[in-house]
Amino acid sequence: MNATLNKKDIHFIIRACIAVFITYLSMYAFRKPFTAARFQNQTLWGVDYKILLIITQLIGYTISKYFGIKIISELTAKKRTITLILLMASAWLSLFCFAIVPIPYNLPFMFLNGLPLGMIWGVVFSYIEGRRDTELLGAAMASSFIISSGIVKGVGSYLLVNLKVSEIWMPFMTGLIFLPLLILGIYLLNSLSEPTEEDKEFRTERIPMQKKERKAFFKSFAPGIIFSVAIYVCLTIFRDLRDNFAVEFWNSIGMNNIPTMLVVSEIPIAIFVIILIGSMMLINNNKKAFFANFYIVFIGGSLLLLSTFLFYNHFITATLWMIVVGFSMYLPYIAFHALFFERWIAYFKIKSNIGFLMHVADAAGYFGSTLVLLFKNFNSIQYSWVNFFIYSAFVTSIIIIIFSIFNFIYFTKLNKLQIE
Repeated sequence: MNATLNKKDIHFIIRACIAVFITYLSMYAFRKPFTAARFQNQTLWGVDYKILLIITQLIGYTISKYFGIKIISELTAKKRTITLILLMASAWLSLFCFAIVPIPYNLPFMFLNGLPLGMIWGVVFSYIEGRRDTELLGAAMASSFIISSGIVKGVGSYLLVNLKVSEIWMPFMTGLIFLPLLILGIYLLNSLSEPTEEDKEFRTERIPMQKKERKAFFKSFAPGIIFSVAIYVCLTIFRDLRDNFAVEFWNSIGMNNIPTMLVVSEIPIAIFVIILIGSMMLINNNKKAFFANFYIVFIGGSLLLLSTFLFYNHFITATLWMIVVGFSMYLPYIAFHALFFERWIAYFKIKSNIGFLMHVADAAGYFGSTLVLLFKNFNSIQYSWVNFFIYSAFVTSIIIIIFSIFNFIYFTKLNKLQIE
């Protein structure tokens, strides 16, 4: 099917890729720029204020994922655009309140900022799921959150250093800079056509899922969902650590020109990942594409383990390690977003939507990320950022490798039962 793309198909792919890329990139401008600030000498209850901001926002973001299990899985096509606008407006209003209320009384507004943003992915992806070219569109969307964090933190750092914007106003101003891009992205998303009958036949029709359908889906695939979520939790935790504390990591090794490094270190990752995951659209067979995900996850975990071992023993530089680690982490992470859940539904031909699976995984993932952050910052054992990154990478890679094998065995047996 994909081999016979016409001009109309190509036009749609380009338009959809641009739409999801710039919309989700813009979302990060309302979520991540504050992490470019250091909030030095600011503490609350004896805790570094930046740590409290990250944890507070993450708690809101995590709760949002639990809301999304119901809200996003039940979302209809008619309500997508207005839902997206309201969620983003709420997040920006929270940043304004964060700026006008003095420290530390502005802390709750970071929670309110994270609360709507946790559902943005599900809303945006609902525009592009269930299509013949969803992998490519999903890879384009996912590539935005590989580079967007570095870009918005780079912009935030520029506002702080070059324009002397205060640390509490910088997040709101960064959102203002990206607002026109967000508006354009939402306009383009709203203009996209719905999946064709051919898309529905090839990838299975996507419909809102009520409580009854969600329970039935979970019952049908409980072990596979549990194994998949376990892998995703590890990927989410490590991704958040690397993302939230990249500035501290580069500072700890004496790296200069951090704004540039935040952007440059992510670009090679985004390029390779989008090419690899996007190329999966060329595999028309849903079964082959679905099982290819297990190899992707296993390879990602193995590469993470190997690169960390080499860095720990001083065989590679910190810069190279951060790039390789980013690639080995984002490859399976984006496969979950753009490939695994998409082909899961398509292969087993269950009328449903990705919003349910993705928000179940995200809810568990960000809950785990919150617990690890709390442990890192409130336990009595203190690690350097470099050592904490290394130990986290070792643990993450081993768990990913083990559970990817379990998952492969489970779905292989399930496939045999289907054949029989």
